[in-house]
Amino acid sequence: MKILIGDDHLLFREGLRRVLEQLQDDAVFVEAGTFGELLDHCRDNQGIDVVLMDLHMPGWPGFSGIRDVLALQPGVPIVIVSASEAQSDIRSAIDHGATGYIPKSSSVKVMMGAINLVMSGGIYVPPGALGATVEPPIRRRFQEPLERHGGYGLTQRQSEVLDCLRQGKSNKQIAYELGLSEGTVKIHVTAIFKSLGVKNRTQAVIAASALTV
Repeated sequence: MKILIGDDHLLFREGLRRVLEQLQDDAVFVEAGTFGELLDHCRDNQGIDVVLMDLHMPGWPGFSGIRDVLALQPGVPIVIVSASEAQSDIRSAIDHGATGYIPKSSSVKVMMGAINLVMSGGIYVPPGALGATVEPPIRRRFQEPLERHGGYGLTQRQSEVLDCLRQGKSNKQIAYELGLSEGTVKIHVTAIFKSLGVKNRTQAVIAASALTV
């Protein structure tokens, strides 16, 4: 497994590497101290399995930088590991395509669990951010379908797929558990995104979690 770590603090990179070695003892690490170096590694390295990056590194262009990384490493999960716990930063990171957001104040146990979840195909945001990252207008928009159908306005099968998404399961795992083809799962996931008015799996989970609060 190849892991790219982007952070301008060498000590933190070393600490994060030690945490990750507990999850994957044969992992290969690539490190960057600036956003420019991070992009260079994304261009030059094939087979990166996960990117862990800080916000506001030297050269950081703003949250659009997450999309720049995704453009160079499509489909690779990006986890923000940041000292910022601002809801606006968490929301912006997720909206721009991050798969997870881990505050640096998290315990080693929480960090290991979050990274393991993401590397297994799931998503992670701080528990306290689930409700706060969905604005009240979105909550109101889906309150009626929630009450009327008991499943966010989704079919029974789509509700089952959504439950699997909330558990961080991949399309392959969902297909196996529900007895569907991966192609059919993708169709259901697309329908869920449309019903919830979201663009990715992370936003779908956040929206569904907020609606059940």
